[in-house]
Amino acid sequence: MRRQAVDHVAQGGFTVHTRGRGFSEITDEVANAIASSGVQTGLAHVFTAHTSCSLLIGENADPTVREDLERWFARAVPDGDPLFRHDDEGPDDMPAHVRSILTGVSLTVPVHGGRLALGTWQGLYLWEHRIDAHQRKVQVTVIGAG
Repeated sequence: MRRQAVDHVAQGGFTVHTRGRGFSEITDEVANAIASSGVQTGLAHVFTAHTSCSLLIGENADPTVREDLERWFARAVPDGDPLFRHDDEGPDDMPAHVRSILTGVSLTVPVHGGRLALGTWQGLYLWEHRIDAHQRKVQVTVIGAG
């Protein structure tokens, strides 16, 4: 393993305008943040400061994978489930929180050659868990060697 000193740290962000429940691919936005960071080898940490959406790395070639995930979560964590008492913002409120907790609000991805080191069929997604459209802020912190 080759050792390099960390000499670059960069931080930036962007906003995702969701259309409501579903996936928004953010691979290009994160790749742009990495490209502008000056980091050649390191890590990109991606974070969203929201409690009813999440971030994930998933299949980017076949959209039915994301459709299947949405259907599975609809069955596992249904809107309006009488189990939930927290419904201040509607029947999708608590299910959105559960979905976010189960899938996570941050990712860490390797950076190699100044680019995301993703697999062939991988993409980065913000997954909106609320029914209505929202504006979601995403922060990218890149750390490594230039």
